[in-house]
Amino acid sequence: MFYIGIVPSRETKTGWQVIYFFKVSQNPIGKNVLEFIKTRFGCGYLKFNSRIDLTDRSLAYVVRDLPSLRDRIIPFFEGKLVIKQDAFRKFKRVLELVSQKKHLTLDGITEILEIAYTMNTQKRRVSKEQILSSYKN
Repeated sequence: MFYIGIVPSRETKTGWQVIYFFKVSQNPIGKNVLEFIKTRFGCGYLKFNSRIDLTDRSLAYVVRDLPSLRDRIIPFFEGKLVIKQDAFRKFKRVLELVSQKKHLTLDGITEILEIAYTMNTQKRRVSKEQILSSYKN
């Protein structure tokens, strides 16, 4: 799964932080698969998939840092995906914008919002309008 989110942040000048990650989930039996993927990419970490549902024992391989996503994950999937190609393309574009520091501009965050709000839509707690109206440029 390719995820893009925008969360409030007291630590950033803009008042908002763009978060991004790549995640692969497996039931506990698939732990070896996740460990293989982690070794293959040479980055990321394993964790329990859910912090909320303590009965969910599934595991996840997660990569959050920009250099690993940009230099390892993106090149690996380039031209290989069929099913998640649209999500991958959007994820890649957001990482390009963040790498270019465009997320620190109103135009850049607006483009990221437009992309992010077409992905992972079931988890949005704040509207695009709320973010843009409180965004400090």
